[in-house]
Amino acid sequence: MTTAPAHDGYLRQEQVTGEAVAVELPVASLFARVLSRIIDTLVEAFALVAFFVALSVTNLRLSFAVQRTIVLLVVIAVVVVYPVLLETVTRGKSVGRYALGLRVVRDDGGPITTRQALVRALTAPIEIYSMSGAPALVTALVTQRAKRLGDLAAGTYAISERHAVRLPRSPRVHPALATWAAHADLGRIPTSLALGTRQFLARAQTLRPDSREAIGRDLLDRMRPYVSPPPSPGWHPEYVLAAILAERSRRDSLKLQREDALRARVLRRAGW
Repeated sequence: MTTAPAHDGYLRQEQVTGEAVAVELPVASLFARVLSRIIDTLVEAFALVAFFVALSVTNLRLSFAVQRTIVLLVVIAVVVVYPVLLETVTRGKSVGRYALGLRVVRDDGGPITTRQALVRALTAPIEIYSMSGAPALVTALVTQRAKRLGDLAAGTYAISERHAVRLPRSPRVHPALATWAAHADLGRIPTSLALGTRQFLARAQTLRPDSREAIGRDLLDRMRPYVSPPPSPGWHPEYVLAAILAERSRRDSLKLQREDALRARVLRRAGW
């Protein structure tokens, strides 16, 4: 059994949560993406048809140039502005994705930005509407995460939220270390170090005693510069490592809760 530290060279396609857990987000199937795109196209087509019907019923006496300008603005609003606003506010959702349980996320697994939503919306008329979706299908078939051209340009991809992602259970804090961990100053622990520590704690009982001791002390030595003050002497490295990761997880969870609460308040004030 290897005695090498378990914190090097294992990040590839995984996403990393705030708790330093490597997970592979479930990529949406091509069939689900096509179906959600069809639903979104029908919604946009319905909006355009409704506008044209309303325009014809009102019987406004407008010049051809004015009518053409109005039609162009409405098409831009429905095909570009509407998807950008919806994806930004819902963090990667659309009507079709709501129906199919999909969401568009960044390549790092985070919520997409307005800029990324705009890039996706601007490429849609070219790769989907003007060419019947052929370029989107081809790139989705040859890319690892079933990306269309808009995804490649924006740095995004679609995931399925109906497939549960199982995360390893967070380490537990020894009761005698709880007070120290709660008041310790935790620096920006490198993701590779946090992941290696979590993986080591998860499989520590499967290691040989000498390997387990060596890896534990090595990881703790690497962790010391990011934790202040150190715990009282005499604690086994695994207890200290578990306390650090558990406290890091707790603080990240509280931070996410505060951000979600702030986002909800802002959206309520904006009328969303």
